[in-house]
Amino acid sequence: VQLVESGGALAQPGGSLRLSCAASGFTFSNYAMSWYRQAPGKEREFVAGISWGGVGTYYADSVKGRFTISRDGGKNTLYLQMNSLKPEDTALYYCARARLRYSSADADLQSYDYWGQGTQVTVSS
Repeated sequence: VQLVESGGALAQPGGSLRLSCAASGFTFSNYAMSWYRQAPGKEREFVAGISWGGVGTYYADSVKGRFTISRDGGKNTLYLQMNSLKPEDTALYYCARARLRYSSADADLQSYDYWGQGTQVTVSS
């Protein structure tokens, strides 16, 4: 199993970025996937999740209405579209695969067994 994030960058407040997570080594469409983030000195926190079928999406209150999670089964890729970025969105962003097949995404860190290496998002003027 391999998860490789990309798309992190320096962005201005109010700007947008799209993160990607390329998945390989497993049947991508069978697993819920999520994005987490970790800022310096803080715990890793749930950002958004999407069910294995892509029907259900879930967001942290802090990003609801600004971020959109999606997945492309044909490309085995998970996305996070981030709009109206704020300085408090600055963090290392990780994608994660659910531990169980055919599960829904949730915010429990223990529900995920594989993680990418992270991509840095910095929001600053």
